[in-house]
Amino acid sequence: MSQAPSQVARPRTYRLAELGLMILAIAVATSAYALVGLGVEDTVPANVYGYAGWLAALGLVLHIIVWIKAKYADPVLVPIAVLLNGLGLAMIYRVDLGRDEYQGSAMTQLVWMTLGVGLAIAVIFVVKDHRWLRRYTFVSGFAALLFLLLPLVPGLGKTVNGARIWIGVGPMSFQPGEIAKILLAIFFAGYLVSYKDQLVAAGPKILGIRFPRLRDFGPIVIAWVASVGILVFERDLGTSLLFFGLFVAMLYVATSKVSWIILGLGFFSAGAVAATFIFSHVGQRVSGWLNALSPEEYNKTPGGSYQLVQGLFGMSNGGLVGTGFGEGRPNMVPYAESDFIYASFGEEIGLTGLFVILLCYLFIFQRGIRTAQQLRDGFGTLLATGLSFTIALQVFVVVGGVTRLIPLTGLTTPFLAQGGSSLIANWMIIALLLRISDNARRPVEDFHTGVLKITEDPEPGSAGASAQAHNTDERTRRSEEPARRSEEEAPTTTLGPADEDAPTDYLGPAGGER
Repeated sequence: MSQAPSQVARPRTYRLAELGLMILAIAVATSAYALVGLGVEDTVPANVYGYAGWLAALGLVLHIIVWIKAKYADPVLVPIAVLLNGLGLAMIYRVDLGRDEYQGSAMTQLVWMTLGVGLAIAVIFVVKDHRWLRRYTFVSGFAALLFLLLPLVPGLGKTVNGARIWIGVGPMSFQPGEIAKILLAIFFAGYLVSYKDQLVAAGPKILGIRFPRLRDFGPIVIAWVASVGILVFERDLGTSLLFFGLFVAMLYVATSKVSWIILGLGFFSAGAVAATFIFSHVGQRVSGWLNALSPEEYNKTPGGSYQLVQGLFGMSNGGLVGTGFGEGRPNMVPYAESDFIYASFGEEIGLTGLFVILLCYLFIFQRGIRTAQQLRDGFGTLLATGLSFTIALQVFVVVGGVTRLIPLTGLTTPFLAQGGSSLIANWMIIALLLRISDNARRPVEDFHTGVLKITEDPEPGSAGASAQAHNTDERTRRSEEPARRSEEEAPTTTLGPADEDAPTDYLGPAGGER
């Protein structure tokens, strides 16, 4: 005999587990901050209690908001983000103490963290259902393009270290490309869900691999041209690689065709080789990567390998367990608090500590992919995958550049590195993943009781079909009353097209949710 819906075991919310992990993360971050003061100045920083209170307030407020507004959200994401952000604040403080003049960079970064957590809370309140974002697929794409073009506006854009990816308003500066990566993830998810049938159509078979038809090459060519445009006009190799890699990864998830990965790698390789010979700033990065230890490249100014080599020497000095917080010399590496903060950690907490940091990022990626697998709609699956892959790819590119696996790109390590733009964008990504994971784990009956309203299908055809089915049910309601009452008393296992407030179990061929 089947159980009534009220008797079915509900999934656990794990909010108390999140609270425990949050307390542990705050304790570790505060201890790192105190150890930096002990290592550099032989005394605990005077503001350690204020710092700990501020960090704890941000983490606990976000925890409470998640408990109230998204109680089924993943319990691991927020504590890991707080831990990484707190460790980054400690290392920024460490680098600041090594300067000739103290600049208070850690407190400035804490202010940016406050703004990032505030925007994350706003996202949780505003985005009650991730599928609501699908209505703004092309609006997001247009907004992303606008954000990417802003640095090219005369008088507004700023060139920093050869890359024109910043905009300046008075004393403040911001990197709009960080917000653009979120908007592009939304655009790619909506576009690929709607047009994936055309992209998986059968094409020629070469060496046992089925490739798409020639006329379906348009999306990847457009993405490739856009990434090359960023490389040419904004001179930013990292952002170009990030956006193109994001599109190719989401394209593969949408179509499950390995041929798109092969084509993406081919396009990127061709563009990278061409850019190496055509654009001097790309050639300098490649030359510094291949010939890093040569005296000519090491002493070249600007564009030499001094920064890369000093970072490698610092990590070598750290060894397996590191020199200890405040006991190393990370200030010998230029931009040790931003581009090369991973190398700074390598010197002071060693290879073991670096593995722990990478494991934290791996947890974020794994939880995001797991959420994508649990979702009932294709748009959410692609969006969760894209947001998770954005963080993973950025970490790979940064760590690969610092360890000389690939050329340096200029990207920053998420949550760790100094910089308000990246920090705000990554906290917004965490908020979106929280909302998506809450929708994925929420029991079906909560959708019917009004705890969470599901956005109606934006596809006109599917909406019309739902309305027609609803009218048919209304006309036959009186004659089928006993059967209908019996169905309502039984647990819901499948959702018909007339259930507009129910989660989607099937994604139609054209991406419509029904």
